[in-house]
Amino acid sequence: MEFFCYHRDRPGSAALRQELREEHWSYMDGFEKEMIARGPTLSGDGGIPTGSVHIVDLPDPAAARAFAFEEPGYQAGAYRDVLLRRWHNALGRTMWDFPGGRTGGNRYLVLGLGAGEAVDLAVPADQDGLIAYGPLLSDDGANWLGTAALLRAPDPATARDLLTADRYANIEVHRWQFGGRPAQ
Repeated sequence: MEFFCYHRDRPGSAALRQELREEHWSYMDGFEKEMIARGPTLSGDGGIPTGSVHIVDLPDPAAARAFAFEEPGYQAGAYRDVLLRRWHNALGRTMWDFPGGRTGGNRYLVLGLGAGEAVDLAVPADQDGLIAYGPLLSDDGANWLGTAALLRAPDPATARDLLTADRYANIEVHRWQFGGRPAQ
């Protein structure tokens, strides 16, 4: 089962996150084979981390909750909240398979939160900028709760246009970058 996990930073936690960086990476190293995508969200100017996205393939919701809540930053109080939802990998690949590579262009997390009739289930026709894409689901996979995408786009407005605006209670757009340990 695939899960989307978004730890949102607590205001003023940048120093704590920096202090826990190696512990965070070491923790995530234990999930290397399960990882579909990962990386920090950033402030509008791209300078300060605002959260941490992880998309993982785990056995069940209990394993996903353990993954999210045993993370060192969460345990230390770096995050104000955690969004954890079952997810479906509509592209069927990891971020490392993205043909656009790790760098170049602006990258975004687009998070559409909704309820009711599902929308944007089909992968958009223009897939050139899509890094990860899929619906957010209830734990049992029966209910659509929104859509999450990682993509390369020229600007936040273009990234937001990926989703059908009037079908979501809210659409968030956050700067995002490929995560993981820096290349050695």
